[in-house]
Amino acid sequence: MDFELTEEQTLLRDTARDVLTKAYDVEKLRDVAATDDGFNRQVWQSLAEIGLLGLPFAEADGGAGAGPAETSVVMTEIGRAQAPEPYLNAVLAPGTAIAASTDDALRAQVLGAVAEGDLLLAYAHHEPGDRWPRAAIAATATVSGDGHTITGVKNPVLAGNTADKFVVTARLDGAPALFLVDADAAGLTRTPYRTNDRRRGAQLALDATPARLIPVADAEQVIAHVEAVTQVALCAEAVGALETALAQTTDYLKQRKQFGVPLKTFQTLTHRAADMYVEVELARSLSLYATLRLAEGAADAATLSQAKVQIAQSSRLVGQEAIQLHGGIGLTAEYPVGHVVSRLSAISKTLGGADEHLRSLTKSVADHDMLTLI
Repeated sequence: MDFELTEEQTLLRDTARDVLTKAYDVEKLRDVAATDDGFNRQVWQSLAEIGLLGLPFAEADGGAGAGPAETSVVMTEIGRAQAPEPYLNAVLAPGTAIAASTDDALRAQVLGAVAEGDLLLAYAHHEPGDRWPRAAIAATATVSGDGHTITGVKNPVLAGNTADKFVVTARLDGAPALFLVDADAAGLTRTPYRTNDRRRGAQLALDATPARLIPVADAEQVIAHVEAVTQVALCAEAVGALETALAQTTDYLKQRKQFGVPLKTFQTLTHRAADMYVEVELARSLSLYATLRLAEGAADAATLSQAKVQIAQSSRLVGQEAIQLHGGIGLTAEYPVGHVVSRLSAISKTLGGADEHLRSLTKSVADHDMLTLI
């Protein structure tokens, strides 16, 4: 496996970094986080203009036809800049489900609008009471005339506060199916809310809400693939956030003085910063491995769990050390490191935390004939 970025991927990274760095600093992030949308529409349009919103979609559907490696590059830069734009929840996750449709016209119509920045999506799959890896679909779909209607509750629907359309999972004749629902459809009640990491979500209550069936070859397989794409993207975003937490901490140690000398001169503190660096590199390695396995079509549950366990463990250690080494200022809302740690905590718990993924890996041990310690 080649873990180095290609020339094109490096250019993509630099372009995304340039746009997001110019768009955000601490004050701008705070201002945007206070708005109803929770992100900057002008920045979103900038991402569309440079082709990032259409990056994961086929060229025939109005995209660039890039793979998981490229989208992970973008997610890492989003994590590094702490950009609140819902690239994962409004593009990658729901777009992956629609990209699997066998309806060429539907794909071109919806994904083309997403790529242009004219349409915001959200993926409404999880329901109240779900806990990874269990995601029982209680929402039901029924045939109604020439179409379908859905009844049920979906929560959390991340980025659901601004979505124009929802990709909704529901049971049709007892089997999982995917549907496209307009945000202004009859019988749909959307209740937006803010999450602890300054992002947005919504609860959807559907009461015989009109829906358009998204024809796919195997809905269960598509749902599993969306989760894999989401897990890999979250890991990539976490790597970017970890890099930011480390950079902010080392900069603070260089600038802050105690007893008339910079904190970096205290050996114990530099050792702790070195431990943070090791954790960041471990997280980066596992994230890259999961990304490449996804690109090869071989990202099984064990691979994703291994990556998520390391991401969660690294996020916890780096986050705790970042707060501690900043002292009291690390706990303040005015200083950025606390918000980075908040986002890392949210990523660590999304689609299963370290404990859940460790239990999943433990159960899979029985599937192997031989285990070798290395």
